[in-house]
Amino acid sequence: MEKAIRQQISKELEQFHCSILLDEVKEKVRKLKAYGVDDAEIVAVMNEEELFPQLVVTEDYKVILADGADTEVKMEPLVKAVYLLFLSHPEGIVLKCLPGYRKELTSLYLLLRPYGMTDRVMQSIEDVTNPTLNSINEKCARIRKAFSGLLPKSVARYYSISGKRGEAKKIDLVRANVIWRCKLPNPQGL
Repeated sequence: MEKAIRQQISKELEQFHCSILLDEVKEKVRKLKAYGVDDAEIVAVMNEEELFPQLVVTEDYKVILADGADTEVKMEPLVKAVYLLFLSHPEGIVLKCLPGYRKELTSLYLLLRPYGMTDRVMQSIEDVTNPTLNSINEKCARIRKAFSGLLPKSVARYYSISGKRGEAKKIDLVRANVIWRCKLPNPQGL
């Protein structure tokens, strides 16, 4: 009986110490964020086994995870064009402003499919840049699915497009982790 009581007390002390340690970790994370360290860096340190592979956009616009195996993230051309659009705007894009990015998205699509545009593709680009339609959310869900199939969920979210309703949607991946080997269209030159 006495051994059981000691074990119970020991377990409660352990939980108490864990609680104190967790509070200390939360305080340290709060301070790191105040110094400008972003969530991706904090998560990378805390989850050493969950690595954040570099994201490489090749000369022929393939999206590659430099994870040792150089895994290609496969996406349909329009979905990839949406991804490249958001990746090239680290500040993010407010969805209600998407019509202003229509020409840039069209140029990105043409880099991926240089043989021209069909009426169907032009309509799809119109739809994806129309904030009153759900097309952009569908493309973001496909992007999220593509990365979730290749990376742990806790890491994949940093490679996907996300953001709070009404605020800019963006890719939270640390830009030092992104390597561009291709040329993108100049949005000012459109």
